[in-house]
Amino acid sequence: MTEEAPTEAEANVARLHEILDLRRLDFTAASSESDFFIGHSQYKPDGRVYGGQVLAQCVVAAAATLPEDRLIHSLHGYFLRAGDVSEPIEFGVERLRDGRSFSARRVHAYQKGAPILSLIASFQDEQPGLEHAEEMPAGLPAPEDCPEVLDLIGDDDSPVTTEWLAKRPFEIRPVETSLHAPQTAGAASREQHSWIRTSAPFGDDPVLNAAALAYASDFNLLEPVLLQHDLTWRTPGLRVASLDHAMWWHRRVRVDEWMLYVQESPASQGGRGLGYGRIFAQDGTLLATVAQEGMVRVKESR
Repeated sequence: MTEEAPTEAEANVARLHEILDLRRLDFTAASSESDFFIGHSQYKPDGRVYGGQVLAQCVVAAAATLPEDRLIHSLHGYFLRAGDVSEPIEFGVERLRDGRSFSARRVHAYQKGAPILSLIASFQDEQPGLEHAEEMPAGLPAPEDCPEVLDLIGDDDSPVTTEWLAKRPFEIRPVETSLHAPQTAGAASREQHSWIRTSAPFGDDPVLNAAALAYASDFNLLEPVLLQHDLTWRTPGLRVASLDHAMWWHRRVRVDEWMLYVQESPASQGGRGLGYGRIFAQDGTLLATVAQEGMVRVKESR
């Protein structure tokens, strides 16, 4: 009896697992980094490494130097160079501190001997303490009542759609609309909302789930900047690049369950825009908070 071939959704999620399966390197370098790993990249038509992928891989690399029950609660990283999807990525982990409750790790992601991302992550044993959390926005449609982003795009057969959006391991259901869609109505909005989850079962490993949420947190976080200025991803001359990324995990997560990603932009200036996001479980529990600043420019055509 032959096994059924995996669906496209299952294949996309399997590729995410492969990307997060880093291989440890055994060598000694003349640096403060003591643990080394290597991984590969998901293909993107523009040839650049997706920033959320490198964030997720850094989470996995750092966590591999810690006990299983000391989980990540925050990271702060800077994107230094554009990565090349055709080149492997090496990860060097520096063990900055191990305390009774907290640990800190610095991770550098390298290609061709130069860092493309530098971040510090903090880990903590799960402990009781004071608790409060922002409430999830009310009155929004359920994920089942929102169209998948690919349905909003329609028959677009460009490489961005067929080789990137269609192969992302997450299902994305915008509540309002998608800035990837043609003829998107450009109404200034303070917030945008999307339901997200992996497109197939993912498993319950807490490290991989935290890493996968870091992967997803980079989805469209700068879109609220574009919304404020009546821009879409199809605007001629638009140039967007992530500069830094910060993330805080408030709870353990299951990325194969529906989550609401609420995004807004507090400010833009000087060719930079700031995106801010909150990720809620479907029952209203605040799971994570994210912030990212990026370069956002529109090059005028001559």
